[in-house]
Amino acid sequence: MWKPNQPGSPTPATPEPARPATPASNFEAATSTPARPPAVNAGAGSAAVPTGEQATIGKSLVVKGELTGSESLYIDGKVEGAINLPGNRVTVGRNGQVAANIVAREVVVLGKVRGNCQASDRVDIRSEGSLTGDVIAARISIEDGAFFKGGIDIRKPGSADPKAGAPSTTSAPEPATASV
Repeated sequence: MWKPNQPGSPTPATPEPARPATPASNFEAATSTPARPPAVNAGAGSAAVPTGEQATIGKSLVVKGELTGSESLYIDGKVEGAINLPGNRVTVGRNGQVAANIVAREVVVLGKVRGNCQASDRVDIRSEGSLTGDVIAARISIEDGAFFKGGIDIRKPGSADPKAGAPSTTSAPEPATASV
């Protein structure tokens, strides 16, 4: 039972609710509020990271190079190079322009992508989206009105060979670095 004369018990309980409520809740409301508690223990397991944390590249940002990490990514600006986020979601927003090969668990395209996409789960091209490049995924969804030009290789989730699509990824960065 809790005893009021123990200083260790009430002290940790008070600061924890105060921290998320004031500085972080405004930012988290824009991304995903329910996943805030797992974000504290994000290093404990990779399952909590894809659902709780998401980085954003804004409209005015231009990134050239290789993006790697262990959290999901929302791109609304321009990215040229390579995106390697296995186990996470990459979302290209309506304003997003990507000239890169993408390796992720899930790829959602609302903007423009020029490059190959390799997803362990699914690639989703929405009605406003445009994807020019080869797709390797377990599932693919292309909505009415979407643009797609390339090849599709459907692989079962357990049998995906990460190096099998390597020859096609070497030729894609050259056209991908052209204008987006």
